[in-house]
Amino acid sequence: MEDKSLSVFVSDGDEATCSVPKDSETLSEFSHSTRKLSVILGEFKENKIMETSPIRKAVESLETELQRAKALIASPRYVSSPNKRIEEITENLGRSIGLVLFASHDVSMTGKEKLEALRREMMSVAQFSAASSDSKSDFLDDVEIEEKEVDDEEEDIVGEIVEVEEDVSSFSEEDVVLHLKCGNDERLKLALFALNTLIRDNKATSEWVDAEGIIPILFNRLSSTKSHNRLSIIQNLRGLVAQNDGIKMAEVEYLSALVKSLTRDVDEQREAVGLLSTLSDVSTVRRRIGRIQGCIVMLVAIFNGEDQTASHNAGKLLAALSSNTQNALHMAEAGYFKPLIKYLTEGSDMSKILMATAISRMELRDQTRASIGEDGAIPPLVKMFKEGKLEAKLSSLSALQNLSTLKENIRQLINSGIVPSLLQLLFSVTSVLMTLREPASAILARIAKSDAMLVNHDIALQMFSILNLSSPVIQHHLLEALNSIASHASASKVRRKMKENGSIQLLLPFLTETNAKTRIGAFNLIYTLSKELSDELTEQLGETHLIIIVNILSSSTSESEKATAAGILSNLPVNDKKATDILKKANLLPVLVSIMCSKQASSSSTNPFSSHLVENIAGILMRFTVTSNLKLQLYSAENKVIPVLVKVLSDGPIVAKCRAATSLAQLSQNSLNLRKSKTPRWLCVPPSSEAFCEVHNGYCFVKSNFCLVKAGAVPPLIRILEGNEREADEAALAAIATLMQDEAWENGCSYIEKLAGMEAIIKVMESGSIKSREKVVWILERVFRVEDYRVKYGESAQAVLIDLAQNGDPQLKPTVAKLLAQLELLQVQSSYF
Repeated sequence: MEDKSLSVFVSDGDEATCSVPKDSETLSEFSHSTRKLSVILGEFKENKIMETSPIRKAVESLETELQRAKALIASPRYVSSPNKRIEEITENLGRSIGLVLFASHDVSMTGKEKLEALRREMMSVAQFSAASSDSKSDFLDDVEIEEKEVDDEEEDIVGEIVEVEEDVSSFSEEDVVLHLKCGNDERLKLALFALNTLIRDNKATSEWVDAEGIIPILFNRLSSTKSHNRLSIIQNLRGLVAQNDGIKMAEVEYLSALVKSLTRDVDEQREAVGLLSTLSDVSTVRRRIGRIQGCIVMLVAIFNGEDQTASHNAGKLLAALSSNTQNALHMAEAGYFKPLIKYLTEGSDMSKILMATAISRMELRDQTRASIGEDGAIPPLVKMFKEGKLEAKLSSLSALQNLSTLKENIRQLINSGIVPSLLQLLFSVTSVLMTLREPASAILARIAKSDAMLVNHDIALQMFSILNLSSPVIQHHLLEALNSIASHASASKVRRKMKENGSIQLLLPFLTETNAKTRIGAFNLIYTLSKELSDELTEQLGETHLIIIVNILSSSTSESEKATAAGILSNLPVNDKKATDILKKANLLPVLVSIMCSKQASSSSTNPFSSHLVENIAGILMRFTVTSNLKLQLYSAENKVIPVLVKVLSDGPIVAKCRAATSLAQLSQNSLNLRKSKTPRWLCVPPSSEAFCEVHNGYCFVKSNFCLVKAGAVPPLIRILEGNEREADEAALAAIATLMQDEAWENGCSYIEKLAGMEAIIKVMESGSIKSREKVVWILERVFRVEDYRVKYGESAQAVLIDLAQNGDPQLKPTVAKLLAQLELLQVQSSYF
């Protein structure tokens, strides 16, 4: 018979002979356990907490033992005593698993339960005790396997764990209780480890726990020990609860201690919220947890945190606590609204009223309003308003009023079909519903900011019809709503209907209203409507109300009210002589100059109302500087309007700059004719040389002939062209062009060239509007009459001119062609002419 003996080398180099094992059952079970361990270990290593050094080192040690096990399974015949070897390796695997479990005892990780179950299974297979002294001895491998080197840090960590195991291996149950109760922090640590072992081995029975008073002892130590021990205490408490249904922790002091742990580091927080979640299955516990101050706030914070395990458990606990309406309200105050919205949707009538009232009283940020709207609060609130009784209507309206300040929620309100119900309520004369009209009008004012309100063009007229029948608060909201509706760009039909129905006449009495909000609301609406009344505005307003508006402009302390008054006056037709006479008689011009000087002195143009005020005043000044009324121009100059206009060119908003440039252009058109001759024969004392103007070739004065050169207006006009805003280009170019009219054109070109303004003018031709380009082409036609300027600026202008000739507006092509001919880039006989 063939010899089955094989030669192997043991570690001392001697040759030995052994037999192939015949007992395959033990090996099969061992192989099965090893495969399970490989799978569980793979899952375990996916935890982020593996980055923690002690856990990582313990796992590496376990992997080393696993490799030994796999080697034995692969070649069992090379081992002299395979059953004994299996027992030894199983023992080492069990010890290594214990090290991993201990190293991770203070954190929650996927796979820990599976590892613990497998450890017990392997102990059963090998029939060994994890605490036997043999588990700590060295042994000689029968097969030469390469060992992984372990660095000093790993040795220290594993050594510490082994030392703890050795320290607690001699602990009796009495020792555990004693050290839990009285031990210092170090002995407490060992006792907690020993308790954890008892729990894992199912030896911590509820009878023993009750008899020894373990729960009170642990909670007593929880409030006084160090962080790592607190974490271990809570983990042991979780273990006890998981294994013993009879163990209860419903006492308020226990629950309060756990809530306090919610405020500590993330690991302790995670374990505490997990334990509280488990305990909350009992209604008494839920009731007591909800009453602990700060608990719900902390749970909401944890729920919104990054720790997924803690967040999940916090969510479960919040869901359990939300069965109490008061808790749901506390959650909403902490920023967690889903329970509240669930009550709005599914709760009793009283619960719905309670929740709606809570929303109405909360001070909400826009982000929170958006969250409440997104979570679905608006449809049930609208349903309450439409279908509920008086108290339900009032609470839901008040809640919707608080939510309607956000644009996103307004869209939901409109889609819910609430507008007809709001209007119906405003028309109601039932006394019991009168208290609802104010919040209804406030919501309507908010909704009106959306152009979706324009679907029904009669809504505005319906509001006008109840304006005089309402209280000042409701009037204010209705006027605000009407102004929003009329201000929409697509509301031309609505504005026309308002005009046809005499809306201005209905609003004028409000200008003398003592209630400021109502007066300002009517004022704003008149301003909005005045933009399209054009020639009819003077007649609509009448002299009496025009003077009232001037008085408001001069005396009001409100920037916005001043801006609105100036806006209405600036919308009066410029050529309406009657309006101009009324305004002049009301002494408006000195008031405007005074306001502008005070604005410039205070440099408050950063205020948006100040910007609108300056823009509107600049608009009014255009009527006092029209070229056709020389007497009015002289009146303006005497009232120091020109320095104000020049200042606006430098410091005003772009719209004001445009209007100021237009006024200066209107004034400058008369400058040449009003100049004083260079050789005045009739003057006894000739003007000083400083008064001589190189453009007008005579003596110029700001007050008498409105000269732009003497007013210092040309440099800021050029700066407008050099800037990035294009809205004032046309007006600035029109003002500059007045210096090149008639016989002054050559002097004007020379002056602009001296101020380095030609490049700025050419730049506008590249990116300006059609009207601006027309002005530039007109100016360049005069500039290029001079040979020196053609040479100096022709090259920079020709590329743009050629592009305009080929691709520009047809109206410009003939003039552009003349310029190209001037630059000798096009024959005079070209078809462009």
